[in-house]
Amino acid sequence: MASVSFQQTKEQQRAKAAWADVQAVDQKSLEVKRKYRGLVLKLPVMILTNGLGQALAFLKSKGKGDTDDAHEIVYSHLQNWLFREIRWSGADQPTLIERILNTTSEAYRQATTEALAYLHWLRRFAEAVLPEPEEE
Repeated sequence: MASVSFQQTKEQQRAKAAWADVQAVDQKSLEVKRKYRGLVLKLPVMILTNGLGQALAFLKSKGKGDTDDAHEIVYSHLQNWLFREIRWSGADQPTLIERILNTTSEAYRQATTEALAYLHWLRRFAEAVLPEPEEE
């Protein structure tokens, strides 16, 4: 008789975490919900065009440390996920940007790939749950 595995796949883990993140954003103001959705829709292209480091720097520069700002929320969601999934050696850098700046090119590529995979789920759930951003 075949044994049943209750271990979740990586995709299931990403989906579960992304769903929880989007559900938390859904409790925020209408402005934050719209801005968050717009950001997660645009961020993969930004990462592919400019790199993960520049995309993270953009989020931090726009968020300015305000924990209720959509840019900071997206940054924190990525940071939480990547800190969980990427096993950086010498984890003495407290922020995602610091880790990205002080890592090997192989770990940078791994973090970029994982960020894009996670953003895939954030985008899907944001489109399903959050209101459309206003036209800019």
